[in-house]
Amino acid sequence: MEDIEICHCMGIMKSEIVKAIKDKGLKTVEEVQDETTAGTGCGGCIPDIEDILKEINK
Repeated sequence: MEDIEICHCMGIMKSEIVKAIKDKGLKTVEEVQDETTAGTGCGGCIPDIEDILKEINK
């Protein structure tokens, strides 16, 4: 998997989000926000976070 910056406001990489989802069993965007701060700035990356959640929790 190519590591890309998902949340530009907070500088959060895809690998950090994936690790948090897998390690903590996260199911919602809100849980990802609480755990990583991704999506808590402008919110523009929330659709990407939703896609990552779907990809991992399918």
